[in-house]
Amino acid sequence: MRWFKALNNFQISKGDSIQVIKVEGKQICIIKEGGQLFATQAYCPHAGGHFSGGWCKNGNLICPVHRYEYSLKTGRGIEGQGDYINIYPTEIREDGLYIGFEESWWSKLWS
Repeated sequence: MRWFKALNNFQISKGDSIQVIKVEGKQICIIKEGGQLFATQAYCPHAGGHFSGGWCKNGNLICPVHRYEYSLKTGRGIEGQGDYINIYPTEIREDGLYIGFEESWWSKLWS
């Protein structure tokens, strides 16, 4: 796992929010819901809706296009959807928010 700084402390929202950032060339949604921070992929796998226009309800991220719902903890779609989103680990450190990305076997060969 490689960790990358995503936000400085002052960039972290005080209240519930969805913000889109770029980390290592990937668009990521940073979601603050109920005092917890989550990092997800930016686009819905169902129809490509951008989660920045979505909202959260009962621990789920809701796509603004067709109202598909995804668990912020597991990434799984609600029953009957049969899909999922990527959830990335987050860590608050002294200087801000970090996001972890899994390293692929080939990237380890070249580092």
